[in-house]
Amino acid sequence: DANTAIAKSSEISGEWMGLDVGPETIELFGDEIAKCDTIVFNGPMGVFEMAPFATGTYAVAEMLAKATERGATTIVGGGDSVAAVNKAGLGDKVSHVSTGGGASLELLEGKELPGVAALSEA
Repeated sequence: DANTAIAKSSEISGEWMGLDVGPETIELFGDEIAKCDTIVFNGPMGVFEMAPFATGTYAVAEMLAKATERGATTIVGGGDSVAAVNKAGLGDKVSHVSTGGGASLELLEGKELPGVAALSEA
């Protein structure tokens, strides 16, 4: 039942909050995702749990599914991201799903993860 409006981030003022990305941002993300062979999705675009603010997140999830279909590697990391992609019905349409969002980013940074190190030593 929330009042909604589409605005640029610089135009949000007063009692309004930015709870999703808008159509221009979705288009920009789409343009970039289309160029990529590896995509890491680590965080929803908005408050996807509330239908009026799920559009951006679901649009990106759909873009990931299409990218996977064309051969890109798509990685969804983090509990909220996984929940969003699954809620969109696309969890099985991406390359890899991990609830360890922070850990996934640390692994990509090249940091040693204690659990991975323990397995490597075994």
